[in-house]
Parts: sequence; C-alpha cells; structure tokens
Amino acid sequence: MTCQICGAMLPQGAMFCGECGSSSTATPLTRKRPDPRPNDTTIIPPLLARPTVVSVPVEMGAAPRPAPTRAPGVNAPAGFVLQFSTGETVSVRGSGLIGRRPMPQPGESFDVLLPIADAGMSVSKTHLEFGQHDGEFWVSDRFSGNGTVLRRPNEAPVRCEPGRRYRVSRRSRVEIADQFFTVN
Repeated sequence: MTCQICGAMLPQGAMFCGECGSSSTATPLTRKRPDPRPNDTTIIPPLLARPTVVSVPVEMGAAPRPAPTRAPGVNAPAGFVLQFSTGETVSVRGSGLIGRRPMPQPGESFDVLLPIADAGMSVSKTHLEFGQHDGEFWVSDRFSGNGTVLRRPNEAPVRCEPGRRYRVSRRSRVEIADQFFTVN
C-alpha cells in the first residue's frame, strides 16, 4: 500500500503516512481545500457626479455679458492628507484604493492606488476604497479579511460594514487591520 499524496510505502493497516502525515485514505483531490475568504475586492458603484448649473439673470434688450470665469480648481475636490502608521504621508484628491497591492476591478477607475507596506500581511491586497462627496472624505471596506474600524474624535469606534460608505471627519483615525492612517 502506498501513500497517494507522497508515494511512500505504508505498512499494512496504517492510518497515517509516516513521511507526510496524510491520512492513508487521502487523495490529492481531498487535500485541496476551497479558500474560505471572500474575494479581496468587490465592485462598488461610484457616486454619480452632479452637474454644476450656473444661473445668470438676463436683462431684456441688454447686450450679452461675458460668461463668468472661475478660479482654477474651484470645482476640484478638497485635498486631504493621509498620515499612515508606516510613516508615509500622502495628499489625496478624488478617489482611490488602499491595500498591500490595490487593484481595481475591471471597469473601475481611481485617481490613486496607495500600496501599504505590511510585513504581517494583515492588510488585504485591496483593503479599502476612499473618495470624496460634497467636500467630505469617505471610506468603504472592500470586504477585507481583517476589517476596517473608524475612530472619529470624541466618538465610539465604528466597525465598517463591507461595501458601505462612511464619512470620515478630519482628525479621524481609520484602522485597516494592524495598520492605520489619520485624515487631516
């Protein structure tokens, strides 16, 4: 009788292989286990941009006025500074992904991908999505393995439900597994 996993000779009536420790009835197919973790990333629909409407009163019979000019960056989202526990500081605008090796799903696009150095591998490959809406910063857990906790100043910690967006006020701390960042 031989072990179906490593091929070692087994004594008659053996329950386990002395070489690899497998059960004597184990096969390569029974040794393969499905990955119990959910996929690292999930498609979350982006917020739809609201059109900007500028209303200018028009006087009857008057010569048309030139269109108003805007200062550069007026419609650009406000900037936020993320200070990571790894010592990195990043200024961000728009949307992005954070993780050990963040990658968007097919059809998604982000302004920035922020890789986090995490030797303990507690942070998922694509752990967190962030963005801005009406000048406020938000985060959304991307079904990470170790979850996300939001700690706003003077409030109880909130464990983020995967796929749901949470507003993050300035000076808040966002814990992504064993790492964290503060929003300023």
